[in-house]
Amino acid sequence: MDKILVGLKRVVDYNVRVRVKSDGSGVDIEGAKMSINPFDEIALEEALRIKERGEASEVIVVSIGPSEAQQQLRTGLAMGADRAILIETGETIDALTGAKILLEVVKKESPDLVIVGKQAIDNDNNQTAQMLAALWDRPQATFASKVEFSDGVAKVTREVDVGLETIEIDLPAVISADLRLNEPRYVKLPDIMKAKKKPLEQIPVADLGIEIGEQIKEVKFEAPAQRQKGIVVQDVAGLVAALKDKGLL
Repeated sequence: MDKILVGLKRVVDYNVRVRVKSDGSGVDIEGAKMSINPFDEIALEEALRIKERGEASEVIVVSIGPSEAQQQLRTGLAMGADRAILIETGETIDALTGAKILLEVVKKESPDLVIVGKQAIDNDNNQTAQMLAALWDRPQATFASKVEFSDGVAKVTREVDVGLETIEIDLPAVISADLRLNEPRYVKLPDIMKAKKKPLEQIPVADLGIEIGEQIKEVKFEAPAQRQKGIVVQDVAGLVAALKDKGLL
């Protein structure tokens, strides 16, 4: 393989308690710590391991978002990616538009493999990989927990509802990373310093000729209802009575 393209999405860090805006118009990210989507970090780690085994020559990270997303791309470069591309936009991008934008990057870079996280933790859509594969007209292997390569073919073990499924797909292809694919490496200070000198290309989304429209309108956000306090029952009869009181029996 020559190039591997990895998608990185900027999201609120998974350790942060998400707050809904008082008017219900969205999630309040003011002052919140932002990080690489955890599943995308796993995708990047796998790409780096493939390169370190000598099965690829270059790893490119790409993100779609505001200029602040450079921070997450620099983290990707510090992990070991060779260069980065930021498709810059201040608009909210839905999955289909994101796939169309990634397709333009794919046409520009001609990678042998695209790896993304199976879903982003901010919206949990799990759509971008599948849509990109359809638009690119190339095979896909989603929910990957193991990936091997041989003679232009990727052998992918997938996590499915009934267990594990192993398939083979021809390259170029799209793979989405599941949680058990690997454990991402820690970024060291010397690597952070080196990342500052690696190339990061910024491309306004308007230059790609992609029309950004509102496919889905988000009407209102609200926090999940607080869990009700549990009760203690003394015996089975008490449990049955409590369930009847709640209309569950």
